[in-house]
Amino acid sequence: MALGSMLFFSCGEDKKNTDVAVDSSKVEQETKFDYKVGEFADIKVLRYQIPGFEDLTLKEQKLVYYLTQAGLSGRDIMWDQNYRHNLKIRAALENIYKNYSGDKASADWNHFETYLKRVWFANGIHHHYSNAKMKPDFSKEYFSTLLAETNTTLAAAAVDVMFNDKDAKKVNLSKDADIVLESAINFYGPDVTTADVEKYYGAIKVNADEPIEVGLNTRLVKENGKLVEKVYKSGGLFGPAIDEIIGWLEKAKGVAESENQAKAIGLLIEYYKTGSLDTWDDYAVAWVNSTEGNIDWINGFIEVYNDPKGYKGSYETIVQIKDFDMSKKMAVLSKEAQWFEDNSPLMPEHKKKEVKGVSYKTVIVAGEAGDASPSTPIGVNLPNNNWIRQAHGSKSVSLGNIINAYNNAGGSGRLQEFAHDEEEIRLEEKYGQLGDKLHTALHEVVGHASGQINQGVGTPKETLKRYKSTIEEGRADLFGLYYLMDPKLQELNLVENWEETGKAAYDGYIRNGLIGQLVRLELGDDVEEAHMVNRQWVSAWAFEKGAADNVIEKVTRDGKTYYDIKDYTKLREIFGMLLKETQRITSEGDYEAAKALVEDYGVKVDQTLHAEVLERNSKFKSPPYSGFVNPVIVPKMNDAGEIESFSVEQPESFEAQMLDYSAKYNFLPLEN
Repeated sequence: MALGSMLFFSCGEDKKNTDVAVDSSKVEQETKFDYKVGEFADIKVLRYQIPGFEDLTLKEQKLVYYLTQAGLSGRDIMWDQNYRHNLKIRAALENIYKNYSGDKASADWNHFETYLKRVWFANGIHHHYSNAKMKPDFSKEYFSTLLAETNTTLAAAAVDVMFNDKDAKKVNLSKDADIVLESAINFYGPDVTTADVEKYYGAIKVNADEPIEVGLNTRLVKENGKLVEKVYKSGGLFGPAIDEIIGWLEKAKGVAESENQAKAIGLLIEYYKTGSLDTWDDYAVAWVNSTEGNIDWINGFIEVYNDPKGYKGSYETIVQIKDFDMSKKMAVLSKEAQWFEDNSPLMPEHKKKEVKGVSYKTVIVAGEAGDASPSTPIGVNLPNNNWIRQAHGSKSVSLGNIINAYNNAGGSGRLQEFAHDEEEIRLEEKYGQLGDKLHTALHEVVGHASGQINQGVGTPKETLKRYKSTIEEGRADLFGLYYLMDPKLQELNLVENWEETGKAAYDGYIRNGLIGQLVRLELGDDVEEAHMVNRQWVSAWAFEKGAADNVIEKVTRDGKTYYDIKDYTKLREIFGMLLKETQRITSEGDYEAAKALVEDYGVKVDQTLHAEVLERNSKFKSPPYSGFVNPVIVPKMNDAGEIESFSVEQPESFEAQMLDYSAKYNFLPLEN
């Protein structure tokens, strides 16, 4: 990102609430579709529909199909990026699962099946959200028996790491850690240190006005003591899978809806062939300017959250069909982006003078792969590169059918357990879904798009370092929170009652930030995932700063803890104060202030409260995490071997889809 330029960031906004109430009238309309696939460990697997697919032309349906196939062809790239032993371990686990003929009623076998499902869901042996390595609940001796009885081979080092304490964190952002050396993520060789990365990339000179995303599509390794980049491209690292991606993209280009779309796909193909980051930027410009048509996509090495240093992009694809009705309703936020910026509590020198090209649409997901599957975001804002966003604009989307599936999968009773009183429950049940949807939209469209860095100050990746992601997510959250209690939303016809919608959103945010999300952690763990960290430091800071005026009251009743908002107007003012401060931290590159905010409020957990929350949550069977199987788009061929139509089918089970994917899209060797 250019120094002194205006702030834009991409964001994969995760599913925030674990206690969302469901509008019974909406559920009634969806009873014919079974959203639930299954549950295991802390995971609930759901289905989603593709409404409107049948209304597309055959040519448009072909485009959707080819793009989804391109995405799935790179599925194993994400597995390998997540950890160097993942593909070997998955192959062994799947071979055992398919061929074991012993006792499948034993506790050990049940533990094995659960472990395999967890690994499938996480795209590897580290938890998809906490980043902690998931250890099996069966013994190493039992696993050795399974290997022997199924004639399965797995390298000793891979077997050992399943059961020992090595590579314990996929991403380790502890303030005392060498965050590169002690992270298991496979973006760097196992002997590469943080100092190595900083020295290597610090020495690379780029165009200050239009800087490329240095290191985005490479693995940095040591060869004979020298640092070398292995580029993801055809003929390079991940070449066999990338060649498959290219083949499907070429088919997609042939059925593109417009010249702009075809140009963008052509540049994406060229990028995959060459690995050139200049071509990646050319593609991003063409993609962001390709706004006509009913089909869109996200494809490439994109989000950098999995890299402790913020350079390397994780492989991710999402194929989208426009939801015209919802997009029309939400486009008003894009049109009013300048008003939100001008009326925000930011310091005048930190406000952007011109908000350019922020588009927001609700889309229907037709398929996902890589870092977006099975655990999917609910909103995405791209492209990442700041100069492109400043000069050409950006696309921000809300994944409408994914949100709909979450909402219609049913509540769990956690709302009644953790809400302070009946009024809080009433507000959540009536306005919670809308408040959550609006917060996502405000977060993505006006939150990430707001603010600017002071002249001469480096990018947040350079200045805020390991705290960059959580500060940025908190900044965008705060922008949304500030405006959720603003009558402007009702003036724009986005809500019928701005005050009650805002109250419901504030209740939900504080309840989740201080209590609800603790159900996702093991007792004794710190908060580490960037979104969870930001929700805690925002909520904890607001609670502390409002203590003198009793803005949020901590209530203990019958041995249970609740947080009750007493003054929503003052809480909004506090959110505004914190928004102003986080923007100052970002604009000035104040590392020490970022560190203090995150470490003092966002990481540590009150263990007494945590134990209480886990005990209260233990009566609920619904897991805290959800993800999805993908619908299967099936082509029907005519006698000439040409596609004449498509059907959309649901997989029979999570296990069936995972095994099918491994059989059809296993284009990489087990060692890369």
